[in-house]
Amino acid sequence: MRAIVQEEYGPYREVLHLREVPAPVPGPGQVLVRGRATSVHADVWHAVTGVPYVLRVMGSGLKAPKQRIPGTDLAGEVVQVGLGATRFAPGDRVFGEITSKNQWSNAGTFAEFATVDQELLARIPENLSFEQAAAVPTAALIALVNLRDQGRVREGQRVLVNGAGGAVGVWTVQLARTFGAEVTAVDAPAKLDLLRDLGADHVIDYTEQDFTRMGLRYDLVFDIVSQARFSEVRRALEPDGTFVLVGHDQYGRSGHRLLGSLGRMLPLLAISPLVKQLPGVRPGPARQENWTTIVELLKEGRLRPVVDQRVFPLEQATDAIDYLATGAAKGRVVLTL
Repeated sequence: MRAIVQEEYGPYREVLHLREVPAPVPGPGQVLVRGRATSVHADVWHAVTGVPYVLRVMGSGLKAPKQRIPGTDLAGEVVQVGLGATRFAPGDRVFGEITSKNQWSNAGTFAEFATVDQELLARIPENLSFEQAAAVPTAALIALVNLRDQGRVREGQRVLVNGAGGAVGVWTVQLARTFGAEVTAVDAPAKLDLLRDLGADHVIDYTEQDFTRMGLRYDLVFDIVSQARFSEVRRALEPDGTFVLVGHDQYGRSGHRLLGSLGRMLPLLAISPLVKQLPGVRPGPARQENWTTIVELLKEGRLRPVVDQRVFPLEQATDAIDYLATGAAKGRVVLTL
């Protein structure tokens, strides 16, 4: 099968190569999926470059990636089932985030075939294409967990989403509206019409206005991209409001090479017991339950994937990463397999 293969960490144009490799064989409880599409996202960039260094001890691999094929999101068709795998049959259209670790690791989706634990997959709703399905898993799960479980969003709240036009942001806007919040979306001017279409009640062009200095206060600030200090963000929070930091570090440009975005998150976590506006770590449902929630909302038409107009074939994976890193993408960047 064709696959993008990575033997070492480093600049992605130097370490990623298109090769022919043996197709995997499903083990007990697994299915073999013929991939049709996968997504390119910031965690792929981190897992390929090996930065921040902490990801290597978090399971990715110390000197080189344990899994040689990048990617975590997959949409495709089941072609074979392993022993004891009964949830799916050959021909079923399935999708999911297929890593059993954190997103800072390779899981093997930049390939024509992948083996997946059946519990990590769901059937693709009939109204979604493979490309749309591939845009869902990692980003939608991050948005749901941080908005509902960490932010504890409630009906009637005023929610600001900073970085709303990217992969995680488009899901956050839609989920906040689904939960009954009034949503203000912040991003570049080219993305504002999309955000209005997704249901944002108000939009802010960050090139013209700084939301921390507008004199407006929100019950929840969901910050995906900002490097502003918490003391600055706090100006936009109600006294009993909540600040949720997702911590995108702009592809290493604004993060710490050792800890990445964790370098900003850990100090906030340390002071969270003393600061009402910082939620700390709040437990929530298991990932499979969260995934079921996302799938049901997709089936009901209450959420819709946003795929950037530039879709890349597998052999142009490095071009896709280049495009992703510009920050110009609207929603998810997708590779077709």
